[in-house]
Amino acid sequence: MAYRGGKKVLAIVLAGGEGKRLMPLTRDRAKPAVPFGGIYRLVDFALSNVVNSGYLKVVVLTQYKSHSLDKHVTKTWRMSTILGNYVAPVPAQQRVDKNWYLGSADAIFQSLNLMEDERPEIVVVVGADHVYRMDFSQMVDQHLQTGAGLTVAAIRQPISLADQFGVIEVDPADPRRIGAFREKPTDPIGLPDAPHEVLASMGNYVFTCDALVEAVTRDHDTDGSKHDMGGDIVPDFVSRGDAFVYDFKDNDVPGATERDKGYWRDVGTLDSYFDAHMDLISVHPVFNLYNYDWQIYTSMAPLPPAKFVHGSGDRVGEALSSMVSPGVVVSGAQVNHSILSPNVRVHSYATIADSVLLDGVEVGRYSVIRRAIIDKNVVIPEYCRIGVDHEHDRARGFYVTEGGVTVVGKGQPVPL
Repeated sequence: MAYRGGKKVLAIVLAGGEGKRLMPLTRDRAKPAVPFGGIYRLVDFALSNVVNSGYLKVVVLTQYKSHSLDKHVTKTWRMSTILGNYVAPVPAQQRVDKNWYLGSADAIFQSLNLMEDERPEIVVVVGADHVYRMDFSQMVDQHLQTGAGLTVAAIRQPISLADQFGVIEVDPADPRRIGAFREKPTDPIGLPDAPHEVLASMGNYVFTCDALVEAVTRDHDTDGSKHDMGGDIVPDFVSRGDAFVYDFKDNDVPGATERDKGYWRDVGTLDSYFDAHMDLISVHPVFNLYNYDWQIYTSMAPLPPAKFVHGSGDRVGEALSSMVSPGVVVSGAQVNHSILSPNVRVHSYATIADSVLLDGVEVGRYSVIRRAIIDKNVVIPEYCRIGVDHEHDRARGFYVTEGGVTVVGKGQPVPL
């Protein structure tokens, strides 16, 4: 059990999300298990932040199509058992009644036995589907200073985007206390020190354990509740004057650059998932995976290094402004501003630009892929074109996002 200010801390990662807006990437896997950045899974970012913060007793609450997620967590996240540390996936078990998790608050209510077993004084609750770096120990320190029952992490956003977030309005007399919590308001109120900005909830919380137990128990018995952390639990604390806000701009992560300090992206849609990948591969990354002072941890198969072959005439194997994972072979093909996951094969004269290829994708000769996401184990035949003609993409059963990104599902057949 990790201690901060003499308090015992337990971390809970909410990883039961279905991720409908990420279909077809979530057709066969839970949203937190979706691959990201070549070698990672989305859940690795939340778990790395928790562990780097010094919290080494962690439970991961899972539910929807959780096999690959459970397998990844079990194989990857092994702690020192001699010290009593662990990262444990906990599936929905119907411990209370015959219902599966009815929402994020109900997931915690149905898992109160975990807190009974560990008896923490502080509980850190985080989502499993955001890309960011955060030292939660600094948020816990503020929580202890204020004596709050709940502290909500929030990131500053332009007031024009307020209708896309759960927005926190602060108490003018105490800017750390939450005066109101409003879901996607159309008439937002700017911050006292920045009228052009609002504080958007990040879906990360610190609770005093007793207050959390009381709140989710009360919520379970409340008719009409959606049993949601943001929609029900936070407003309950706000109504009792027991909710405070932690401003993400105050979080100081070791190794952060001026460019990526304060980066946070909700990858809940295919376009945001695509955009977050593009943030990784600029010369000076908007989100820097090369921060070795606050590493993102994952597991790696025993794969050989990436290989680039052929270098004469128009048959040159190269990748520019790209991330290339182990096991990749680029054979006489051109890859630009893209991310290639492990075991991707790109054959001669193919062209890939502004795209994300997940594990095991094979691209045939002379094929062209532009602004696309290709899920695992897709075989693209020779002379195929994806992302070039959106109407043709749709006619072949591919999904095209509002932002113009073509998405090919896991193992989906690819006709010419």
